[in-house]
Amino acid sequence: MDYKQAGVDIEEGYRAVSKYRELAAATSNKAVLNGIGSFAGMLSLKDIINAGAGMEEPVLVSGTDGVGTKLDIAFRLKKYDTVGIDCVAMCVNDILCHGAKPLFFLDYLACGKLDADVAAELVKGVSVGCRETGSVLLGGETAEMPGFYDEGKYDIAGFSVGIVDRKKIIEGKKIEKGDALVGIASSGPHSNGFSLIRKAIPNLDEDFGGMPIGMALLEPTRLYVKPVLGLLEEFEVHGMAHITGGGFYENIPRMFAQPGPGIPAFDAVIKEGSWTIPPIFTRIAAGVNADNSNTAAVKKLMFNTYNMGIGFVLALAPVDVRKAIEYLDSKGFPAWEIGRVDTAKGDHSGLRFE
Repeated sequence: MDYKQAGVDIEEGYRAVSKYRELAAATSNKAVLNGIGSFAGMLSLKDIINAGAGMEEPVLVSGTDGVGTKLDIAFRLKKYDTVGIDCVAMCVNDILCHGAKPLFFLDYLACGKLDADVAAELVKGVSVGCRETGSVLLGGETAEMPGFYDEGKYDIAGFSVGIVDRKKIIEGKKIEKGDALVGIASSGPHSNGFSLIRKAIPNLDEDFGGMPIGMALLEPTRLYVKPVLGLLEEFEVHGMAHITGGGFYENIPRMFAQPGPGIPAFDAVIKEGSWTIPPIFTRIAAGVNADNSNTAAVKKLMFNTYNMGIGFVLALAPVDVRKAIEYLDSKGFPAWEIGRVDTAKGDHSGLRFE
């Protein structure tokens, strides 16, 4: 018995790496010292230091995440080129919350039986996400694990490293009562809550505005890096939150600093109806509440699971709201004033609606 008979095709692995090289090269810059295929990726420390030029104390900021069960939608529709964007976005949008500019990205791809063409489509999305956020795709790993993953199924995760000046780290300590909350539009569910979506919407061919709903669900996570970093050059932003798993209830309060001496406890007060909730969330809610048994509970579940059309939230002084929204709109990122910061009340959950 050889390795191929055991389920691992080394030659297919070589073919996949060959395809990755071109995709990674499209994200490269002069700081990269080697290409895909080495044992590790190398980035010049001198160039990393140059990336922090003008910073008093450069700080590296890192984050890791995956795509989750949204991958199942991609497998069923045999469309693999968008979920790599999700993988990058879930990582870089997280480190962006602290004001960090992404530097480089690593990915991890695992499957039961490797198909180099499918793997390359997945990495193609990673390459697109890296190019759009100024990240270098520095390297990664492809693991073929027969008998562990079902044939035709893949998992993908990633790791991002960025840089920010320590004095410019955004960690919520400047948030004040009365600060405005500005929400930036999402592109849909992004990459969260798909275990529930797959139950609520079993038929991916269902018509949704003239297209199969499965294709709408595969719309990739928005990459907020460029518009938000640009915004930080123009305005003082006190706090930021990436709305991922846990929806509004879990993520928006994460922008607040831990209460302590001189740091009060705050609530994010969300004004209902201040933005338009995209139709895809109405459809998901209908599937969740198919028997119309508990509308209030479903509403709470939706805001506790999904971004509900708001993928990124900023806290800033009310005087800056109008111009900040105009700036974001001009970059193709619709935004709304969706609420305010107030003194914490009740159970100190950190968020309430009005």
